[in-house]
Amino acid sequence: MVYRILADLVVIFHLVFIVFSLLGGLLVIWRGYLLLFHIPAALWVAVISFKGWICPLTPLENRLRHLAGGEGYSGGFVEHYLIPIIYPVGLRIDVQVVLGVVAVGINIAIYLLVYYCYMNRRAG
Repeated sequence: MVYRILADLVVIFHLVFIVFSLLGGLLVIWRGYLLLFHIPAALWVAVISFKGWICPLTPLENRLRHLAGGEGYSGGFVEHYLIPIIYPVGLRIDVQVVLGVVAVGINIAIYLLVYYCYMNRRAG
C-alpha cells in the first residue's frame, strides 16, 4: 500500500511539474524569484521533449508500482485521470518534438507578458 501511495504521489508531482514548466512563468509576475526555478524546469521539459528522453520520474513510478505488487493502473483517480495526460497512448518522438515546440512557444509568450508587466511597473 505504501508503494502505491508513493507511486501516486510521483504521478501527481510529475503532473504539477509539467504544468509548472508550461505556465510557471506566470508566477514570475507575482514573485520574481520563481524565475530561478521556472527557467530550469522549462528547459528540462524542452530538452526531454526534443531529445526523446524519458523523464526520470517515469522509471521511479514504474519501480514503485512494481514494488507495490504490480497493481498497475487499475482503479483510482490518479490512474484513471492523470496517467493518460502524462503518458498519452502512442507518444512518438515526432509528437514529443511538437510538444516541445509548443512548450517553448508557451513560455516565450509568457515571458513576453512578464517583460511587459515588468516594464509597466518600472515606468509607472
